[in-house]
Amino acid sequence: MSTPNGATPFISKCDAGTVSQAAQVLLAGHLVAFPTETVYGLGADAQNVQAVARIYSTKGRPADHPLIVHIPSIDLMGQWAQDIPAYAITLARDFWPGPMTLVLKRSELAEDFITGGQETVGLRVPAQPIALALLNEFVKAGGKGIAAPSANRFGAVSPTSAQAVSEEIGEYLADGDLILDGGQCLVGVESTIIDCTGDAPMILRLGAVTAEMIQESTGLEALYKNPSSIKASGTLDSHYQPKAKVLLDVIAVAGDGLIAPDQIPTPDGVIRLASPFTIEQYARDLYAALRLADEKGLEIVVVLQPGGDGLAAAIRDRLQRAAHVEQ
Repeated sequence: MSTPNGATPFISKCDAGTVSQAAQVLLAGHLVAFPTETVYGLGADAQNVQAVARIYSTKGRPADHPLIVHIPSIDLMGQWAQDIPAYAITLARDFWPGPMTLVLKRSELAEDFITGGQETVGLRVPAQPIALALLNEFVKAGGKGIAAPSANRFGAVSPTSAQAVSEEIGEYLADGDLILDGGQCLVGVESTIIDCTGDAPMILRLGAVTAEMIQESTGLEALYKNPSSIKASGTLDSHYQPKAKVLLDVIAVAGDGLIAPDQIPTPDGVIRLASPFTIEQYARDLYAALRLADEKGLEIVVVLQPGGDGLAAAIRDRLQRAAHVEQ
């Protein structure tokens, strides 16, 4: 698998030339996997229906699941959305660039192939230097936004490193596609998704921007709701799942993998996968630890969930979906 100039799609060093090349690759209709502060995204020109269709086929993603459009600044909100409430502008000013996606009433620019046929569009400005540089180069070259879900097969564990992207979807990429290596993602769980189509913000997916932060920013109480009228990424009951079976808050036995806070000892014969000592490290290491379980061929991963609100609640949300068994 190689690009037209003979290089592999895995790029180990991202300099200004590489980022500029990646913007041109996107405008030419190819895919570019790139780092954000949350997880790696699989990007395409958000105005190119054929390129966006390749995101869906590469991921094995249902066509009615909307994509998040990444933009370089708040200034482009008005191109993709309309009737934007004042509290959404406040949130954007306070938390962009950052791990927050705003769901807004779509403009004509946001077509059905991006929104999954919904009348809303998700927008985000990521807080990662390579991602922002790519977005700025893309817009400077004539683009308006990059559609980018997480760079994994649908329902699987999101990648937080370029190597994980390569292992997860490398076989599905084509000549001309690129993977930009920006190192390990700093947050490690996906962005908070906030529905901004009503009188007050509603959280559709938990993340690093918490309900308390939203209320402090806007003066409005942000309630969490399981999406029904609006579909959003990563909100199915079963999601973020490794091949191994995930069990929550049980005692690990010999042969199991274990993810638990560092003060929890490892039982005899249990394979320790992660020992986070802060909530932030727990989020940052979680997906890599679940992937490590599959690399080791483990059948069961026991995870001791963190307590508390905020980011800890987002971690529990991901773990409960990872452990979900379809009835």
